[in-house]
Amino acid sequence: MDSVSQFALGAALSVSVMGRRTAVWKAALWGGLAGTLPDLDVVINHGDAILNMVNHRAESHSLLYLSLLAPLLGWGLARLQVRGPEVHSALWRRWTFALWLALFTHPLLDLMTVYGTRLLLPFTDHPFGLGSVFIIDPLFTLPLLIGLGAALVLKSARGLRWNAIGLVFSAFYLAWGLGVQVYMTKSAEASLKESGIQAERLLINPTAFNSILWRLVAMTPEYYYEGFRSLLDDKSQITWRQYPRCDALNQAALSNAGVLAIAKFSHGFYSLGQQDGRLTVMDLRMGQEPYYFFRFDVGPVGDTAGVATGERVAGQGGAVVSRAIGQRPDVATALPWLWARLKGDDVALPAADLSGRSKQDIQLERCGYPIKNKGDEFDSGAGKTR
Repeated sequence: MDSVSQFALGAALSVSVMGRRTAVWKAALWGGLAGTLPDLDVVINHGDAILNMVNHRAESHSLLYLSLLAPLLGWGLARLQVRGPEVHSALWRRWTFALWLALFTHPLLDLMTVYGTRLLLPFTDHPFGLGSVFIIDPLFTLPLLIGLGAALVLKSARGLRWNAIGLVFSAFYLAWGLGVQVYMTKSAEASLKESGIQAERLLINPTAFNSILWRLVAMTPEYYYEGFRSLLDDKSQITWRQYPRCDALNQAALSNAGVLAIAKFSHGFYSLGQQDGRLTVMDLRMGQEPYYFFRFDVGPVGDTAGVATGERVAGQGGAVVSRAIGQRPDVATALPWLWARLKGDDVALPAADLSGRSKQDIQLERCGYPIKNKGDEFDSGAGKTR
């Protein structure tokens, strides 16, 4: 989640645990800082754009390592508060518990997003991600900020109750997201079955800033399908738009380190492409057609030695460094589309509308090679299914 949400959660939990044992502002400050501490790993440069992506939310988000850190931080804060020859054991335990909650809930909250969090290191490096809440969601964060603000202003038991109410509301909102995700999954599975699309895997996650409109991605060996479903839709149909995965490029890039890293980290939700003779790979989980935040240049098409921009790096097995080429949509266009689609208007983001373009042109533009057989031609988006 975003830093504001993590700070607010850590601060609210710390205030709840510390109560009147210390000044509310102190509990909020230290809890908030602890809540954002794991994300300091973003300052580490691994020397490669893809490595910077996949190594975020790694050791710094390990539940074990954070649990070991909490007693040390708790002792330090208790020592600052008492300023005597001995730290009171009860105060130390209280601060340790408060900071442990702030630290421990950081990766658990990140787990709810789609990115991927390796919270079980060192036992497994699997990146876990439920994808039931968007990385920034005001309906999760605002209750925490309101409750925390009341606690800071009122400085009384009433303020602490407001803080507790904010925590409960935000927890219920996370549970709501999980419930809606289950509903959307069943709806998407029924739609895919009715349309005859045999998906190998299915991704269901909310669109930006809300839990009403959800993005659906279905993967097949040669294509991926994107659809959207809103709780406010007045009909049960889902419009699936089909895009080529450029499978021929995939076969040629099986030994490319960058492609393999994204394939593993994204749990198979990735696609290849070419741009000006360069091989590109994009994580399909974050973004939407045609804008993806994590898209990378991984070298010339046909060069399977490693990852991207052209100068080989000594000490990396002759690999070359990847280059981030991700895109974000124009806010002036994307926000009106988001609002319209959320309300139930089945419209495509203008840049994603492929109507009027030939399938062959789209294939050549994205993959750099033509459709091989007539039967391989794909549907650019007209098919509406339940």
